[in-house]
Amino acid sequence: MEFGFGLVLVLLSVFACLVVVALLVWLVMAYNRLIRRRNQVEASWAQIDVQLKRRTDLIPNLVETVKGYAAHEKGTLEAVIQARNSAVAAAGSEPADRADAENMLTQALGRLFALAEAYPDLKANQNFMALQTELTGTEDKISYARQFYNSAVQTYNTAIQSLPASIFAGMMGFRPKDFFQTAEAERGPVQVRF
Repeated sequence: MEFGFGLVLVLLSVFACLVVVALLVWLVMAYNRLIRRRNQVEASWAQIDVQLKRRTDLIPNLVETVKGYAAHEKGTLEAVIQARNSAVAAAGSEPADRADAENMLTQALGRLFALAEAYPDLKANQNFMALQTELTGTEDKISYARQFYNSAVQTYNTAIQSLPASIFAGMMGFRPKDFFQTAEAERGPVQVRF
């Protein structure tokens, strides 16, 4: 009987060790998966940052081009410059704060392009057209980068909020990330009028 009891204790000890090892392996794998997802969020945010910087670098050239044609539209030009400066100042901010500043800039640029419609000579200016095309391409890249970032944030937030990872994610310093959201005016279908 003593031999049987000792064997049971050894088997229980081996089983307990296997459970502890399996748990440790799972924890390491879960931790590494969360790190990969957090790094994906940070990398996708860096792509947005690159495109936003490109846009803010294009704006002074655009404003200078418009100044020559629409000098009396000073308010619109100042609004674009102020919105650009706010966007530059928000460069190191969290996504929600950065999105607010960038959305203000997008709205100001929309007013600037609407202003260009009133000046046929400006619309025909090759420099203005090239800048407008480049800015439009940059806006498309920002939109794609924002979509990719938000997808990465969704995957990351789901991972840290799902069981069983949520049990230790908070203890390990994993916090939910903010989405990069558009302004309310940019949402929804565009109304077409004839």
